[in-house]
Amino acid sequence: MTNRAILAEALIAQTPWANALRAPLAGDASNRRYERLTNPETGATAVLMDSPPGQAEPVEAFVRMAHHLRATGLSAPEIYAEDTEFGFLLLEDLGDDLFARVLETRPVMERELYQAATDVLITLHAAPTLSLPSYGPSLMAELSALSFTKYAQVILGAHDQDARSRFEHRFADILHQETSGPKVVVQRDYHAENLIWLPDRNGVKRVGLLDFQTAMLGHPAYDLVSLLQDIRRDVSLGTEMRMIDHYISQTGVNDHDFRTAYTVLGAQRNLRILGGFARLATEYGKPQYVDLIPATWAHLMRDLEHPALVGVADLLRSALPAPTEENLNRLRQK
Repeated sequence: MTNRAILAEALIAQTPWANALRAPLAGDASNRRYERLTNPETGATAVLMDSPPGQAEPVEAFVRMAHHLRATGLSAPEIYAEDTEFGFLLLEDLGDDLFARVLETRPVMERELYQAATDVLITLHAAPTLSLPSYGPSLMAELSALSFTKYAQVILGAHDQDARSRFEHRFADILHQETSGPKVVVQRDYHAENLIWLPDRNGVKRVGLLDFQTAMLGHPAYDLVSLLQDIRRDVSLGTEMRMIDHYISQTGVNDHDFRTAYTVLGAQRNLRILGGFARLATEYGKPQYVDLIPATWAHLMRDLEHPALVGVADLLRSALPAPTEENLNRLRQK
């Protein structure tokens, strides 16, 4: 038994799941591991999160955000037990009905699920914020440049450093101009594989929330972009437009400014993902993420049509190689 297994056993032994049956759950792009625990007598279940210190985000961030979300009236997992020193949490099991899975078999529910998820954002953005790091223009521009250093670099064997520098400077200016204003808590990975459908609950509680430990303070449009420009599943254009309309009408934000910020943040997010997925494939041995790059690219190309991005659009189109099958194979083979 490994040291981490012993530490996990020590935490579980203090809970009603001491004699539980344990089975692995699918993980995410991080170094976290998950197990489902089932009490053989009662059938009650819980989820063990194993987040090794120094290899994944500190569990304290998850705990803090979970308490904030629950206090706001949202369905983050209840925390049954915690060992923050060694990176273990025992959590409420919200089940397996991820939005992505529900919509595979019941696509007719798309509008209902996405409106519920949009209402979650409306509720969260109306609540008091936490003291969190800022997801501001300089940081966003820097992370967007991963598309040069981690994506283009591998495919082309080098990247245009001058073009990258010009891009970062111009894009930071665009972000500063188009995404200023009051900040809200943004979860940053708010999409169909991190949302669980809980139809037995009411209102915004019908949406179970996962993977929010990297939350920061940012523009209100950011999580809506994550939700609607989802590179893991195609959200219909009609649903995307209706949810943007719904958010604007319910919050009273400026229509033109919000839609512009939405598109600019879409470009930022897709550029970051482009570099992030390339890095997961080439540096962390996860080539499956290459398969998501064409969808990411398609969203990026659509975003770059917006007039607000004219200062970087042509630069990006010329500096970043398109995800042809040949280029994708280069990423897979690294």
